[in-house]
Amino acid sequence: MTRECAAMLRIVFSSEDIARTRVAPAADQVWELVLSLHLLQGRSRDPVMAGWRRDVAGGLRRDSQPHELRLLFALNPPRGYFPDFLTPYDSRYGLAAGLDAIRATPIASLRRDLSVLAAENPLPLPSSAAALARGDVETLRQLTDSMRLYQETAIAPYWERIQSAVEADRNRRARALLDGGAEGLLASLRPAARWNSGVLEVPDYPVERELHLEGRGLLLVPSFFCAQIPVTLLDPELPPVLVYPVDRLGGLVPAPGEVAGRRPATRGNGRAALAALLGRTRASVLEAVADGCSTGELARRLHISAAAASQHTAVLRNAGLLVSHRDRNTVLHTLTPLGRAMLDA
Repeated sequence: MTRECAAMLRIVFSSEDIARTRVAPAADQVWELVLSLHLLQGRSRDPVMAGWRRDVAGGLRRDSQPHELRLLFALNPPRGYFPDFLTPYDSRYGLAAGLDAIRATPIASLRRDLSVLAAENPLPLPSSAAALARGDVETLRQLTDSMRLYQETAIAPYWERIQSAVEADRNRRARALLDGGAEGLLASLRPAARWNSGVLEVPDYPVERELHLEGRGLLLVPSFFCAQIPVTLLDPELPPVLVYPVDRLGGLVPAPGEVAGRRPATRGNGRAALAALLGRTRASVLEAVADGCSTGELARRLHISAAAASQHTAVLRNAGLLVSHRDRNTVLHTLTPLGRAMLDA
């Protein structure tokens, strides 16, 4: 894969490719792990992610030794290329399946990916990279062990929030698919990508590139840690995927008890806003929005006026219980992790 910015990626679809395009069924733990490494090492000043970066950096210093993560960090520089083999197609079946696939990477793929990384990375790779390029079984095992170690600190405590953000995005894509078919789904990816007469264009891509799907379709992978620019694999022979950013819904907070000294995000200034939620109608609004709902649909379901529906969703949005996305003349509402937790409770 490659990042940074400049040119454009063009993904060329046939009618068969359009029919075979789909959205990943859930958040992908391996993709989130790898992309979070880039964010952790980068220079982003995004205040939404500042707390996560601080807590993860402290947790890694406390719970791991530098040599345990040296190769993993070297394979994932904050900018530029990172190896395709780190995000195998099997990762859509979960973390364990993804790590198994990494350990089974063919030697030819390891050599190719590491050669590209060494050529593009100004910093020398650690000596263990040479053993990795030879397909050394123990080095591959150590690499996947370090990925699991990192995952326990940087991803697992926040997984509920990551899943909620991805699920909210999937609800948006499902609505786009119902309203406009597969082409409506692809068009809904703007502004990160734009659909233009059989070609999906990703502006500000690191290199000028054209990818022909050739009947294989495209797997769209919504990602919490993906930066503003969607990511694809460098090797055109691999199953085509496009990883794109989702709305982060206010950032990351660990689940209660997951990180010492951290408290749930439902305290403090939110109490006054939450008090406004008391009442049967707003509870019904929260339930109606669970699977994604437009303002007009909400009004029809609850037999209230569109103005009343808009007012109720504004209160819920201000309390941090739902998020609203405008698509032309339609506003789609989906639950935040806090809203989902309240509804489940």
